[in-house]
Amino acid sequence: MLQVTFAAVSANAQTSSRDINEAFRGGGRSVEFLDQINKASIVMLDKTGLAPHPMAARIAKGIEQVIAKENLSPADRSADYLDFEPKLIAVAGPDASRLHTGRSRQDIAATIARISLRDGLLKEYSALVVAREKLLALADKNIDTIIPAYTHGVQAQPTTFAHYLLALASALDRDSERLQETYRRINLSPLGAAALGTSGFPLDRKRLAVLLGFDGLVENSYDANHLASVDSSLELASVLEISAIQLGQFAQDIHTQYADPVPWFTLSEGKLTGISSIMPQKRNPAALEQLRAQSSIIVGEMQTVFLIAHNNRTGMFDYRGYDPVPSARPVEVFNLFGKVLDGIVVNKDRALAEVNADYSTTTEIADVLLQTASVPFRIGHHFASKRPFGTAAEYIVLPAAQAVHLPDNVDYAVGACLGIPALTAIQAIRLAQVGPGATVLIAGGAGSVGHYAIQLAKVRGARVITIISSDAKSAHARAAGADEVINYRTEDVGERVSTLTSGRGVDAVIEVDLSRNARFYPAVLRPHATVVIYGMSTNETTLPSLWLMQNSVTLRLFLVYELSAADRAAGTRS
Repeated sequence: MLQVTFAAVSANAQTSSRDINEAFRGGGRSVEFLDQINKASIVMLDKTGLAPHPMAARIAKGIEQVIAKENLSPADRSADYLDFEPKLIAVAGPDASRLHTGRSRQDIAATIARISLRDGLLKEYSALVVAREKLLALADKNIDTIIPAYTHGVQAQPTTFAHYLLALASALDRDSERLQETYRRINLSPLGAAALGTSGFPLDRKRLAVLLGFDGLVENSYDANHLASVDSSLELASVLEISAIQLGQFAQDIHTQYADPVPWFTLSEGKLTGISSIMPQKRNPAALEQLRAQSSIIVGEMQTVFLIAHNNRTGMFDYRGYDPVPSARPVEVFNLFGKVLDGIVVNKDRALAEVNADYSTTTEIADVLLQTASVPFRIGHHFASKRPFGTAAEYIVLPAAQAVHLPDNVDYAVGACLGIPALTAIQAIRLAQVGPGATVLIAGGAGSVGHYAIQLAKVRGARVITIISSDAKSAHARAAGADEVINYRTEDVGERVSTLTSGRGVDAVIEVDLSRNARFYPAVLRPHATVVIYGMSTNETTLPSLWLMQNSVTLRLFLVYELSAADRAAGTRS
């Protein structure tokens, strides 16, 4: 009777006074894993005879009773064995403490941590594999989708979207290999190591390992609790941190497209995007922002695993939490990555137009010179890099009609820069019939054609408004003679033009990209205005057709390479 009363008092006393390290003895499924360890321990003690079978049976039944009772009141559950044991003694008697034969909270802690790591790793691996399969499926759909690739944030060479995606797939494949390798080292049992030097009891550690699903043992008992418990957490944290950085890079690559008024990558509207609370036209790529932010948080959390273990003696409690690398956020990030892949929309024409607008295939010139004419690569590279002069060649062959005589005082650099850009500008100004007192809106005023068009319009006595995308380009446009400059990235083009023209609108537009800028026309054109178009970035373009018709707006399109002899001659005379 005294023993029963004493046991009951002890249970109440110990359960109500948890130690200060309690915060580390929990998290994840640690209570459930303690239950598994206790079940495995009593089975092993029974099979080895360290607990007589009748006693082992009573203890086993008591374990089930305590678990069942705790499941009815989850708030009372604890992963600390010293909280569990008094409850077990209360239902199975004092001999129930035999369960702890040859054990310590040290090896119990190391075992719970390893099962937690294993459990989380399997969830992370599964989520990663599912996301990678979606990545491969998206790549398969975009084998022929040409996109620009960047180095130093500047367009470098063309590639395909599939090529880019498969690069990321290769990185994730390495992550999956790292997880597999990490699993092999994590899935080893420390149970039976006791505090650090085992015990005098002939425990069957191998049977414990099998019962708990481990592939083997951490043989050295000191290592099992105080070294392997650290590096196993650090190894998994390293893999997850690497993967998070890769996903953050992907998120940023796609998110960068949203800075362009006509991006070639977007997310499908719905749960992945958010609508601005004030600007109805604006779609915010919320899923990309979350993918990037959550990936960054993972990097910080994995660094915390390192910092906790850093500069510590072996045997300290700091780095031995029961759930040392929580899996919830990594799993959610892999799942979010998969949803982003499902929602990516590719504008193939727009991506190709971006490639065609630059000189990203110039490397091939140097390569071909080497391959076909044995020109040393560096010489060919220097030859191909003379873009500031408008062409890589010092001499070219042209039909006589296209070889325009220049005044003697025009040097090579100036002459080389004229060519097609100047002829395009001349034809555009002619078709727009720009004259004194007219107001002209020139799109892309910092480009070569726009630069010349500004000067020609000013020579004809027109007022020039131009659209640019940065302060540096603004200075360039003003140097050409533009009266007003509008930065479309920071200003409302329609509103600004309306203000500058007192609501009247412009008489003509010189258009570099119909695909991108047609949306501005109802806000900037006056009735009977003329739009001269010399470029567009997509094969098909949506126009405000009814508005254009109702306001009798004239559209004049031309390709400078297909000018008639009469137009070319008129341009030459200009």
